Amino acid sequence: MRPLTDHTPKPLLPVRGKPLIVWHLEALARAGFDAVVINTAWLEERIVDALGDGSRWGLSIAYSMEGRDHGGALETAGGVAKALPLLDESFWLISGDIYAPGFEFTPDALARFAASGDPARLWLVPNPPFHPGGDFGIDARGCALAEGSGPDGRRWTYSNFGLFRRSFFAGIAPGTRAPLGPMLFAAMRQGCIPAIPYPGEWHNVGTPEQLAQLADNPPTADDPAEVTP
Repeated sequence: MRPLTDHTPKPLLPVRGKPLIVWHLEALARAGFDAVVINTAWLEERIVDALGDGSRWGLSIAYSMEGRDHGGALETAGGVAKALPLLDESFWLISGDIYAPGFEFTPDALARFAASGDPARLWLVPNPPFHPGGDFGIDARGCALAEGSGPDGRRWTYSNFGLFRRSFFAGIAPGTRAPLGPMLFAAMRQGCIPAIPYPGEWHNVGTPEQLAQLADNPPTADDPAEVTP
């Protein structure tokens, strides 16, 4: 995203009138959540300065500062492992640079997940042009497949929205850099990781051109605005 991110952390880049991460904060507050943990690394003080304690959204924000404590980002699983002392037993895991204005982070979905015994639950989206091969298939039971396509012949892309348990990350020593992808593939080979297709508007904002395209194409009344958890 450079040069845009030379002075602005990616989650603070504006999309349709507000920073990317604020869309998530508003959705969480709307759903009735009151506590959020944000992992920071690049230009992290700017995120803290911009979002503060979260009270303007009716939230309490805690920060897990990877840059200050470890000299840089700990990647997608290592960052969660560092933040575990701040997290409940089950929690939503959300990427701050995804734009999906209709996604609902519902307490009911979290409660059902907590009661299920599943180690994780993922939401998948149709493969975007920049990732045509996708990440996972979905089998007839609704479980993610590490290899191959499901009965529908399709593979899907991980939306970067999911539900997880603390125990999923318990084997990572705090401060370790570790990606989430290999852990998900390993878990899928060992058992069922439920996967739910999400049909709504979704963008992984990865280039200045993608950001500009969002600004040039405002949402319409026909945009899907619900997710089935």
